[in-house]
Amino acid sequence: MLLSSLSFDMHHLNMVLTLGIVIFGGIVGAKVFQKFHIPQVIGYLVIGLIIGDSCFGIVTAQTIHNLQPINYFALGIIGFMIGGELKMSLFKKYGKQFSLIMLGEGLFAFFIVTAAATFVTWFFLRDVKMSLAIGIVFGSISSATDPASTLQVMWEYKTRGILTTATTAVVALDDALALALYGVGTSVAGILTGSGGDSVTISILKGLAELLGAILIGVAGGFVLDQILKRTRDDESKLVFALGSVMLVIGLANALELDLILSSMALGLTLVNIAPRRSEETFGLVKRISPPIYILFFVFVGAGIQINSLSKMAMLLVLVYVVGRSLGKFSGAYLGSKLSGASVKLQKYLGFCLFAQGGVAIGLTIVASSRFANQPKLASLIVVVVATTTLIVQILGPAATKYAVKKADEVGRNITSEDLIEKYTVADVMDSEAPTIDSALAFSQILEVFCNSNSLCYPVIDAKNKLLGVVTMQGIRETLNYQESAGWLVAFDVMQPAIDVVPPTMPLAEVIRKMNEFGIEYVCVADEDSSFKGVVNLRSVNRRIAAEVLKQRGEV
Repeated sequence: MLLSSLSFDMHHLNMVLTLGIVIFGGIVGAKVFQKFHIPQVIGYLVIGLIIGDSCFGIVTAQTIHNLQPINYFALGIIGFMIGGELKMSLFKKYGKQFSLIMLGEGLFAFFIVTAAATFVTWFFLRDVKMSLAIGIVFGSISSATDPASTLQVMWEYKTRGILTTATTAVVALDDALALALYGVGTSVAGILTGSGGDSVTISILKGLAELLGAILIGVAGGFVLDQILKRTRDDESKLVFALGSVMLVIGLANALELDLILSSMALGLTLVNIAPRRSEETFGLVKRISPPIYILFFVFVGAGIQINSLSKMAMLLVLVYVVGRSLGKFSGAYLGSKLSGASVKLQKYLGFCLFAQGGVAIGLTIVASSRFANQPKLASLIVVVVATTTLIVQILGPAATKYAVKKADEVGRNITSEDLIEKYTVADVMDSEAPTIDSALAFSQILEVFCNSNSLCYPVIDAKNKLLGVVTMQGIRETLNYQESAGWLVAFDVMQPAIDVVPPTMPLAEVIRKMNEFGIEYVCVADEDSSFKGVVNLRSVNRRIAAEVLKQRGEV
């Protein structure tokens, strides 16, 4: 009994140790790659490849299978965050463009990969039907674009603009197109190989039912979550309800064998459109806790790749798949952008943002391999080729996305006030021209200064610019109660001690936190030797930061 209990505990300890290695190794890999200006998601994938079965075998295929719920949760969070970007105002403005682009890049990838994979397979097998079946399956899977790594790069580099908007919409929409093509394609492949299955018509109807079901689950979850958030005030509860809603939606979708990414996207899309302002804070809270989840997901993707089981035919299929898919995505996005009258930015660079392939493709591969269980060689070939191409395009995709957003001048434009506050020091925002009062200034002259300025406080300085104290409106009122003595008072007599004094090098975030905590509207700024430097007025700082945010976003 004791030994079995000990064994049980060790099993869980080993699993926890594995998760620790994955997260710690993932973030170290990301930081190393960032030093060379390479997107951090590539670091996650490479670390996964190193600790997976292809190298050291620390994370085995069985481990990944046991931790599959974590991958589901990660995909759910990714889908939820993507849905939060899909505001209806964008679709009203760009809906036609996005639809044409999505059809172009998805269908071009499908046809090019289908043709190339069919030819390569026929060259080795000399079997037309089998070759065409394999080509159609690969073409169907190739139409899917991975939203996770693409959006991760855009979040990392804080991008904002028409390219970012179009990419977010297209990678969300082409998930549905990939599922539809897959349903039709695998049915045709099944007929060609004699694997049975439903007719093409039945497959299309089933695919539509699955898409509709996934969307309905997400929409229902969005309305329920909105009603809960209306009655919730504290951030902790909002975060818990949001994460719980994502889990419920993806869990229900998984139980019903529906697309969990689409259902979680529908959840986020519904919430952001029925409660734009209220949901903004919720999405921000979810985004803050998401990094460890993303690390686990991408490291497991890398660890799941087995590059040591490639035959000559498989290697050639990998090559034509990657080249054909990339060519299809780029040319299709270009043509779709051109025909829809989209901006030159989209025509030139959108294709670069659509190279990545991940969760959806892997999911379709697993389903395809089980569907062709009576054709083990075909099932194995599909898994090996798609898994290997996923690794390759997951490495190429983030780098291509980074190139595109930099060329489109959208890097760093999704700046927030919190970003600037964390970046600034007091010296960056203080009012160095704030009106001051000489310590020897007569009370009547002080009143004139007050009448000609809107400042909340007036620092009192001596002849050497040393900060002695402050004169406030409250101090003036108290002095006026003793009008008989006011005539001979000077600033030194009516000032109050300058208690709230900060150095110019102090981080702005720390100052604002203290000001909000103690209800202070202003602080004086002085060096260590008490030399006066300026004043930090909380309202003025907030206005200045808001203006800078708009400027950096290119909205002014």
